[in-house]
Amino acid sequence: MNSMLSPKTISIIKSTVPVLKEHGEKITTHFYQTMLAAHPELNNIFNQAHQKLKDQPRALAESVYAAAANIDHLEKLLPAIEHIFHKHCSIGILPEHYPIVGKYLLQAIKDVLGDAATDEIIEAWREAYGVLADIFITKEKELYKQMEQQPGGWAGYRPFIVDKKVKESCVITSFYLKPADGKPIASYQPGQYISIRVKAPDYEYTMIRQYSLSDAPGKDYYRISVKREDGTDQKPAGMVSTYLHEQIQEGDIVEISAPAGIFYLDQEKETPVVLLSGGVGMTPLISMLNTIVEKQPNRKVTYIHAAINSEYHAMDDHVRTLAQQHENIQYYVVYEKPTEKDRAQLNFDKEGYVDQKWLASVLSTTDADFYFCGPVPFMRTVRQALENMGVPADRMHFELFGSTGVNVLAK
Repeated sequence: MNSMLSPKTISIIKSTVPVLKEHGEKITTHFYQTMLAAHPELNNIFNQAHQKLKDQPRALAESVYAAAANIDHLEKLLPAIEHIFHKHCSIGILPEHYPIVGKYLLQAIKDVLGDAATDEIIEAWREAYGVLADIFITKEKELYKQMEQQPGGWAGYRPFIVDKKVKESCVITSFYLKPADGKPIASYQPGQYISIRVKAPDYEYTMIRQYSLSDAPGKDYYRISVKREDGTDQKPAGMVSTYLHEQIQEGDIVEISAPAGIFYLDQEKETPVVLLSGGVGMTPLISMLNTIVEKQPNRKVTYIHAAINSEYHAMDDHVRTLAQQHENIQYYVVYEKPTEKDRAQLNFDKEGYVDQKWLASVLSTTDADFYFCGPVPFMRTVRQALENMGVPADRMHFELFGSTGVNVLAK
């Protein structure tokens, strides 16, 4: 991957690492502002909420910094890059977008760094970006082809009917989606996601969001289970989640892309599985659990879910029933703030938060594959606990929602 870059270019790029660490977010914020001002049509692709919250510029800054720091060993970035390939193909990034991004990224570097961004530095970054763009375009072309040519697959966005809408908790609702054309749909790996594209009547641009598929594959529908993101003083309400909850009804049409994503259950293994979820992070893990029940009924599973309390806890009855019916499934619930009803019914196993001491007390073995998903603090705690308990990195599998970079778990 590096042979296409000259030693001189690699040396120059490496020399910019300290500057990118200091000014990276300022550069990427300026990049998005200038690019979207010149190409407003790209607002139909980029998440405007993540722009306002600075999540997208922050994530891009991390990616640019990582690319510069590893420009002589780009293979180190492959896992993260693979994740980006899938994201890009899910939302519809195309080869013609790359020259636009390159133009405004280079301009942002020059605008922010001023005289420090010499012609030599800009030219080195132009060469490096060209190589990286070619890698992305080639890999994404292959992935698009796979998504389209698989049985039931398709290119771009396909209209689906909301066949059923089911309230799962006070904040989570499931949407059962069937193809409007009645034709077969693509299968997927349990844990993968789809992108949903909607056009709200009072909003200028289309909005795209990724949602994990929350049931086992092999059905004639896709199910997504969406948390309504209510606004706070620090964070505005989720535009798409609110729209889906309040406006979309059974019989309505939404557009979705073919399933994608690199976070999924390894069904080639028979090792025990530990599923740990926080809040709506349960959605990909429910898909994994349902798949194990259907396809690997003897595989041992420990499912641990953390929620505020039973009012926020989706699909609890479903998981409890599976645990009662199948000896290979163990189920534990952690409530941060149990209600009086919760305390009376004793329907949870721990009050407060998941922590290392409690995890160690309920896990019969750490010789397992661990899949976890949820809010960043939850993910950080789980990852650190597992590391402390001696679980190797290749046994830890996790998914971060939104534009947040993987590095955030180490902070």
